[in-house]
Order: sequence, then structure tokens, then C-alpha cells
Amino acid sequence: MKGKRILKNEKVIKIFLLAIIGKGYKTFWNFKGRYRCCKGSRASKKSKTTALWYIYNMMKCPGANTLVVRKTYRTLHDSCFTELKWAVHRLQVDHLWNFKESPLEAVYKPTGQKIYFRGLDDPLKVTSITVDVGYLCWMWIEEAYEIMNESDFDMLDESIRGECSDNLFKQITLTFNPWNEHHWLKKRFFDAPPDPDILAITTNYRCNEWLDKADLRVFERMRKNNPRRYAVAGLGGWGIVEGLVYENWREQEYTLSEVRSKYELESALGLDFGYTNDPSALFVGFIDKKNKKLFVWDEMYKKGLSNKKISENISVMGYSKEKIIADSAEPKSIDDLKELGLRVRPAEKGKDSINNGIQFIQDFEIIIHPRCVNFLTEISIYTWDKDKFGKKLNVPIDDFNHLMDAMRYGLEPYSRNHKVKLKTFRGGI
Repeated sequence: MKGKRILKNEKVIKIFLLAIIGKGYKTFWNFKGRYRCCKGSRASKKSKTTALWYIYNMMKCPGANTLVVRKTYRTLHDSCFTELKWAVHRLQVDHLWNFKESPLEAVYKPTGQKIYFRGLDDPLKVTSITVDVGYLCWMWIEEAYEIMNESDFDMLDESIRGECSDNLFKQITLTFNPWNEHHWLKKRFFDAPPDPDILAITTNYRCNEWLDKADLRVFERMRKNNPRRYAVAGLGGWGIVEGLVYENWREQEYTLSEVRSKYELESALGLDFGYTNDPSALFVGFIDKKNKKLFVWDEMYKKGLSNKKISENISVMGYSKEKIIADSAEPKSIDDLKELGLRVRPAEKGKDSINNGIQFIQDFEIIIHPRCVNFLTEISIYTWDKDKFGKKLNVPIDDFNHLMDAMRYGLEPYSRNHKVKLKTFRGGI
């Protein structure tokens, strides 16, 4: 990683990549094979390093264009798009790039090279990209674990085709947080025999020299108090798959008009509060109690939201008039949301409310819309807890469960056989 000279406002500045990128990613940075796969724990700087790589190498390689993909388009703005803008600023080349919001796009002004952003929820737009300048030779798939079907990845793989100039190479980069070991990513890349076209690495927070002492103390406490979580969120190991709480679910695309024509649906909305380390999570679903169907329709899943921002997000999503049942541990937040116009009431909870809610939900077939990527993430790793001897306990893990809790809150009137009847859903996508 050598220094590079960049013209800025008619002055030449010199940047030193190692000082900007840091350590731990030399092999990743220099690899030119077809598949570059990085599984990393929290704070492992995998996404930021990837963003820096694309900005730097697109400026270095005239003719290279990049396609950035996530499972759903709406998640790109606050993830990859923002990371790439950060990388441009980090490299001090803001004056050379133009970022467009609608549609999401980044243009390298000196040459016209572009970074395109697409979601798998619109596959035609993924496979029909025609570049204006040069070649579409690179692809970044962020949070690749969200892609449950290997055939969807094959479709993406096939979209990077055709000839390139001699100074370019074709490459797909997959970055993701740890996932369960039955995911196709493990078998295809991490368990593959030695192949010059595959780099599969695992990184963790220890290679991030920019974490301060307070950040490191978070991981140290996790190591001591929750070794199971530390193995995954701290060290980047594969997630746990034994003892799943819910196995009665499937991912399926559907429309509201389609399911309304077949089932007697009532809406169920639940809210779990978070802020700095945990997201605020809104569950939006429909229940047909007679036919034992639960349709997971939409979600909110964001960190750093004030109560005002929670209200604004719910309103933008179209749910401001719906009844929402929220975590009763936050009475002040509930009062704030009421004053802001939301129809929120606290969950009643009570003795054994968690297990009673789980048992109720286990009797239903859960159909999850593909755009609910965070719900799919949580339900796939939501397991029963274990004691220090590895014996399963009759309580679920208190981790990665924000939408799982929100779902229970939203379904509480039905699981408790209340006479409260929620109005048929009005808002949303």
C-alpha cells in the first residue's frame, strides 16, 4: 500500500494508504481473484476498508465501474452509500466525486466512471445495467448473509461478464457479519478447496486500531459475561444454529391484496426501544388466528433514534394511525410517542409472558416478506439459552432479539385472548 499523489485545488497532496486504512487487510486489499469473501465481527472495519478500496481503485483504474448490491434497495443509503461517501472524504477527494440521491449513484467526475446501487428486490435492474464508460467489472455485495438462496447469488455472478481491458479484472466482494454455519456462504467459500479465485477470511475488532479504550472495554465485558456472544460478535465465528426458538417460518414474497383475499387479517404492530448499541425495532405483521397464519410485512430497525425520530420514521412508513404495543420498560418513551401523535400503549407482560408469547407464535406458520431482512436475520439465530455446562435453558437468549421481542408485544392481544380488536392495516408500502 504505497502513497499516492492526488491533485486537489491545483495542489498536489500525498496520502499514505497504510495510515488511512490501517492494518489487518493487506491480503484482502491486494487479492485479484474472482471472489473476495470477508466475514467480520462488529467493529472489524470490513465495510470501511471495502469502501476505501473501491474509491481508491476506481480512481487508479480508468474504465472500472462498480455495482453495489444488497438484498433490498432501501437499505443501501444508510450503509454502502454512506460508507463510500465517508471513504471519499477520508481520501480527501470530495472534489472529484459526485454522489446522487435519486437514484443512488456515485460518479467519478474526471472520467465519468460510476458506482451503481441496486437491490435484489428489483432483479431486472440488477441484470440490465449498461455502463456509459468502460466496463462493469467489480461488484460489492454487502451483508451477503441476507441472500438466503444461492441461486440469487449465481444470478449476480453471471451479471459480471464480458471482456475487460488488460489493466482490469473481474471481482465480486462479499462482506457480512457472522451467520449460522448452514448458510451456503460457508460451504461455497470458506469450506472450498484451495482455489486461486477464492479468498475467504475472517476479521475481528482486534485489527481495528482506531477503537478507543471504551470500545475495547465493551468487548472485554462481552468476553467475560457472555462468551457465547463474544465468539460471534467479538471474534467473528459462525453463529449458533442449534436450539432455534422458531423453525415454523419461511421467506416468501406476497402482496397485501393477495393475502387479504384468502385470509381474515388483523394487524399487529410492536415496538422495542433501543438507542446507542441496540436498534429501535418496529414489527409490522398480520395475523389470521383461525388459519394459524402470521404474515411479517414490514420493519424498522435503526440505532441512534430519539423518540421524535422514531415517531417520524413510523409516520414516513405509513403507520402513524396504527395501534402499536411497545416495551413497557420505557414508560417515558411511550408517553413521548403519545404526545407526538402515535397510538402507543405498553405491553402488559407479566409472569412467563416471554415463554407464553413464544408458545403462541410457535403454533403459527410465519410467512416473512423478503424485504424484512433484519427480521430474517434475528429469527434465523434466535435460540434457547444455555447454562455454563452447555445445558439448554427454558429461556431464549437475550441478544439479537429486538424484532423477536417487538413481535411478541404486537401479538400480545391475541396471545392473551384479549377482546381488543386492532383495526385493519391502512398504511405502509
